[in-house]
Amino acid sequence: MRRALTILLVAALTLLGAPAAHALDNGVARTPPMGWNSWNTFGCNINESLIRGVADAMVNNGMRDAGYQYVVVDDCWMNPNRDSAGNLQGDPTRFPSGMKALGDYLHARGLKFGIYQAPLDKTCAQYFNSYPGATGSQGHEAQDARQFAAWGVDYLKYDWCSPSGSINDQVTTFAKMRDALASTGRPILYSINSNSIHAKTGPQRNWGDVANIWRTTEDITLAWDTGQTNGYPMGVKNIVDVTVPLAGYARPGAFNDPDMMEVGRGTLTETEQRSHFALWAIMASPLIAGNDVRSQSTTTRDILTNPRLIAINQDTLGLQGTQVSFDGTRRVLAKRLANGDVAVALFNQGGSTTTISTTAAAIGKSGSSFTLQDAWTGATSSSTGTISASVAAHGTAVLRVSGGGTNPTPTGSTLVSAASGRCLDVPNSNTANGTQPVIWDCNGQANQRWTISGQSIQALGKCLDAPTGATAGAKVQLWDCNGQTNQQWTLNADGTIRGTASGLCLDVDRNLTANNTPVLLWTCTAAANQRWSRA
Repeated sequence: MRRALTILLVAALTLLGAPAAHALDNGVARTPPMGWNSWNTFGCNINESLIRGVADAMVNNGMRDAGYQYVVVDDCWMNPNRDSAGNLQGDPTRFPSGMKALGDYLHARGLKFGIYQAPLDKTCAQYFNSYPGATGSQGHEAQDARQFAAWGVDYLKYDWCSPSGSINDQVTTFAKMRDALASTGRPILYSINSNSIHAKTGPQRNWGDVANIWRTTEDITLAWDTGQTNGYPMGVKNIVDVTVPLAGYARPGAFNDPDMMEVGRGTLTETEQRSHFALWAIMASPLIAGNDVRSQSTTTRDILTNPRLIAINQDTLGLQGTQVSFDGTRRVLAKRLANGDVAVALFNQGGSTTTISTTAAAIGKSGSSFTLQDAWTGATSSSTGTISASVAAHGTAVLRVSGGGTNPTPTGSTLVSAASGRCLDVPNSNTANGTQPVIWDCNGQANQRWTISGQSIQALGKCLDAPTGATAGAKVQLWDCNGQTNQQWTLNADGTIRGTASGLCLDVDRNLTANNTPVLLWTCTAAANQRWSRA
């Protein structure tokens, strides 16, 4: 069923005139947005005095000057009833001066105004009956967009918050507000969440044609690991697991959004908070604080305003860090920067201190002389190519690597079966370990783009893998990259792709040619169903 929906989605995007490969070109979010949102700490308990106090604190504590621009008023700001003309109104008790006055207050302090709304009949708080009314934008998209522009809004958070609707419905509905915002002539950053109380559609496609930033998971909570693959609620580590494989979607104007930060809200250890911030920085994620910035500690302020990590996050290339290696505990991410440097995150997901290592060659650098700058301390050291650190449990070391040359960035290509003309495909972009690739009509999406670097073949941040001890008929699979011989492949002149460990070739099952036919390992014969071409 999902495959049929995918085909329909491509057709729908064509009708909308916005191919999924292109970022929304509205001139904003050329780097990941930075700011503050009211929800994590205050929920529905908001008013204009609170928001103005937060804005003043961001000016006084250095957050504004560090790059935090947007002050986003989340749910429960609205009058539960539209006016007689159908216009949204601010709640007269909570925001007696009105929403335009609030925007003016923020703008006068060099900040930008963000606001919350939902695309169906109710906002999230209204859906859960924790706030009265039904003031969603359904049927009012153009009217609401004009109202936001008139109030001076600079950022719209648009939250699906409903179990209803297919991913096609979501794309069409989110696109209505995209187009309505564009029609106002005001540059408004467009943030969407398709996941609330819904099938987790965020990681299923590149939403960059629809929005500037899009949530990849369910809501974050104040925890390190909730054990969720992608369900409510999400811990920091769980969100990283989902978002890392989506690196290929990020670019200026379009970024994966792993949700607001929990730094400075308690429960997480200082090490975990530092990891949280460092990983959001390396993943080119929006840096949206969610703590009470009016009373934050010096430690929290120092984490949130670390200039070296912010510079990595705000790099003008707009690239998300890609996975270099991961053995289930030690994860290495590398983010190429505009000046030729590479930022490397060494993330320890385990429960005890361990050494994490990679090399300059593995992160795309050439040469034999490099300078490493510790993003936390600013200290520098020299290396001939080894990049290594002892990292505490749940910790993340970040090193900025300069010097040497930069190797050409591997570009993804499709692998087309000679027998069917169909492409090697990761079903539904599922990156769970053990996922078996299939053949499917070629569509150019990320789940059909394979990066061949050295002897590894990667898609969506995972490596093509032959199970240990594989024999003819075993499935080929996706797995966390570990550099072992069962993840090494040789592309032969006859078009076959042979596994180093198994000696077996990628084979389309039983020479079938239909969509969704699995790809497995078989004795090499050079038959048409074992020959692949790169396109």
